[in-house]
Amino acid sequence: MKKNVLFLCTGNSCRSQMAEGWGKALKSDQFNFYSAGTKKHGLNPRAIQVMKEVDVDISTHTSNTTDELGEVEMDYVFTVCSDAHENCPYFPGGKVVHVGFDDPPRLTKDMTQEEEILKIYRRVRDEIKEMVLNIEKHIEEK
Repeated sequence: MKKNVLFLCTGNSCRSQMAEGWGKALKSDQFNFYSAGTKKHGLNPRAIQVMKEVDVDISTHTSNTTDELGEVEMDYVFTVCSDAHENCPYFPGGKVVHVGFDDPPRLTKDMTQEEEILKIYRRVRDEIKEMVLNIEKHIEEK
């Protein structure tokens, strides 16, 4: 039986969405992947764009809070930002693993050059991919 993995961040708009997309693209034969936020900020258009560049379509994802996950029991909860890690809701039986990533919207909020902004999104996208590729190692370490 496949284990359930939740990627949790503050707004479920960017990092957790990218992680869910990578999980489904790379490891869906081993895990069921979900994402949620401690709040709901809507899907980030640049996250959709940079994921589409690597043939991972997250455009149909929805921004969810943990309350909207329903009755799914999580085996692993990956907090991908420090705020979500500090404010992580309780998941009975779920092992919490923190792997933090920079927040592209926060890092780029004062930037005006689109290509420079997208470089930040792509860097974080690629860092998240590496984490997902090595997810078993992260689960075993914690």
